[in-house]
Amino acid sequence: MKVVQFVPALDTGGVERGALEIAAALVAAGHQSLVVSAGGRLVEQLERESSRHIHWRLDRKSPVTLLQLFKLRRWLRVERPDIIHVRSRMPAWVVWLAWRGLPPATRPKLVTTLHGLHSVSRYSEIMGCGERVITVSETAANYLRDHYPRVAPGKIRVIPRGVAPDQFPRGFQPGAEWLAAWQQSYPQLAGKRLVTIAGRLTRLKGHSYFINLIEALGERDIVGLVVGGEDPKRQAYAHSLYREVEARGLSERVIFTGHRSDVREIYAISSLVVSLSTTPESFGRSVLEALAMGVPVAGFNHGGVAEILAALYPAGRVAVADCADLAVVAGRLLAADAPLPAVNEQFTLDKMSADTLAVYRELLQ
Repeated sequence: MKVVQFVPALDTGGVERGALEIAAALVAAGHQSLVVSAGGRLVEQLERESSRHIHWRLDRKSPVTLLQLFKLRRWLRVERPDIIHVRSRMPAWVVWLAWRGLPPATRPKLVTTLHGLHSVSRYSEIMGCGERVITVSETAANYLRDHYPRVAPGKIRVIPRGVAPDQFPRGFQPGAEWLAAWQQSYPQLAGKRLVTIAGRLTRLKGHSYFINLIEALGERDIVGLVVGGEDPKRQAYAHSLYREVEARGLSERVIFTGHRSDVREIYAISSLVVSLSTTPESFGRSVLEALAMGVPVAGFNHGGVAEILAALYPAGRVAVADCADLAVVAGRLLAADAPLPAVNEQFTLDKMSADTLAVYRELLQ
């Protein structure tokens, strides 16, 4: 097969990671893999893993972007892919308009993946335009069924995201070199128990609940670690968090690391990881990664996070937006006799990759 995936950019995030993982699976299975994006820090890895990258800006929400559909249609005629797989709304509009102008008998098969629970609108409905529509969870599938009746239920395929055991191995411990560098960067964390929240600094991630939690736990040996960079479009929110931490006298107990590429190591040295998104997430990759390593996780019990916790760690479920319940659950999971997560056999990268390639083959047959 020759498969082209379309993503806005290749910087960081679940959409980008999913594209890279499927690209690697295609190459490993002997297929041709191409990814179209505006570029980013992950392009080097993509090309190192033998996929082709085509630098093409299709993510701008502008009528000008739609004008590229004619150029894209010509490109598709030249490349002649078997499958085109779109993972984001603006590229999906351009791709769909270009695709439907091709002769039905010779055009590639069209797959879309719904990664997020977008605001309900005609603009968002485009993610249901594929001949097959992959959703990353039952939560995402229900979102489609509930809000877009024109998306035929028979097209939907639920394929949860997955992690590879060698990427997030159970019981993993960082090496001495990493630990030495970490101690040099954060000497104030020596001997502390870390409670970690990971993700870009956006309001939806629920950082205020996290700050409340660290204050409520009270123990001097517990430090909250906020792992994630500022969103360039929401820097005012990030700075409001810094001010809140300082105003509440928590500057020594809540540490902002900025963007880190070593979240695996940070999870490994954490006593607890939390997921506090204020609206349901379509999946919850950080939750799965930590649980796969055997690290306890507490998370608000809705969306894809609820699905993962139900399968691997029911003890970590927290009533949504309930600060008191969060403190109780976190305290229980920080205790010496806290239960361990179940071994992850359900949300694996091999299963996700195999199921996705099976959707491609299903369409071609």
